Amino acid sequence: MGRRGVDAVGIDVGSRTVEVVAVAAGAVRVRRRAETAFDYLDQVRRMLSDLDFRSALATGYGRHLVAKELGIGAVTEIRAHAAGAAVLRPGARAVLDIGGQDTKAMTLGPGGRVLRFEMNDRCAAGTGRFFEVTAQSLGCPLEDFGALALSGADTVAISSMCTVFAETEVVALRSRGVPAADVARALVASVAGRAAAMLRRVGAAGEVVFTGGVARNRAMAEVLAGVAGLPVWVPPEPDFTGALGAALLAARPRPGKVDPVPPRDEAARNGPPGTRCGEPGG
Repeated sequence: MGRRGVDAVGIDVGSRTVEVVAVAAGAVRVRRRAETAFDYLDQVRRMLSDLDFRSALATGYGRHLVAKELGIGAVTEIRAHAAGAAVLRPGARAVLDIGGQDTKAMTLGPGGRVLRFEMNDRCAAGTGRFFEVTAQSLGCPLEDFGALALSGADTVAISSMCTVFAETEVVALRSRGVPAADVARALVASVAGRAAAMLRRVGAAGEVVFTGGVARNRAMAEVLAGVAGLPVWVPPEPDFTGALGAALLAARPRPGKVDPVPPRDEAARNGPPGTRCGEPGG
C-alpha cells in the first residue's frame, strides 16, 4: 500500500474508541476509527502508518502520552470539539459532547472561541458507559437502544444517575413488568435532564451541536431537545468531531484560529445530512 500525503492529522484517543481524521487543502481525506486497545499508543501508530503529514495534534484522555511519544502537540477536548463543531455548523453557539466516559457542555463565540464550559469526567454517570451497562440490563444491543427508547412511553422515571444504582433500578422496574421500551426511555430522559442542566449552567441559547458517540442515539437527541427546550443538531459523524477539530487546528499556522469555512468533506457530502431535533419536521 502506498503512503498518503496529507497536511495535518487529528487523533482523538477516547476511553472507548480512537478516531483519526486527516485533512489536506481544507478537505477531509481520511477518517478512521478503532476500539481503544490496552496499548493504544501502538494502535495509534498503526492507524497512522501509511500517512505522511506535516503536523498533528492529539486530543482525548490519551492525548498526553500520544503527543509525548509521537513528538506532536496536544489540544484539550473542549477546544477540539469547539473547533470541529464550528466548522461543521458555522454559527454554532453551543456544543454538547457525550463520549464514553465524560460529558462536556460549552458555549462558543465568533469563530468557535470557547466562552464557557462545564465538564463531567469523574464518573460514568450520564455517559456512553451508562448506556452500555443499562442496555445490557435490558438485554438490548447498544445499537438498538435508541430505537427501543423511541418506541417507549413516559410511564416511569429513573431516579439515580449512578451507573450501578441505575442498573439496579432497571432490574427492579423489569421485575414489576414495566415494558423494556418505557425503561429505555426513562434512562434516556435521565441523561438528557442531566445534560440539559449542564447546558443551562453554561448559558446555552439557540441551537446545540450534539457531538460524541452518544449523539448517534436518535432518542437522546430528540428527548434532549424537548428537555432543554433548544433545537439540537447532530452531525452525520458526531464521534469524529473532536478528531476533525484537532486536525483543523493542526493545519493552522496559528493554532488559536478556527476556520469558519466548512471543509469539502466528500464523505459527509455524499452521506446523510446532519439531523436536527426540537422543531417542526426536526
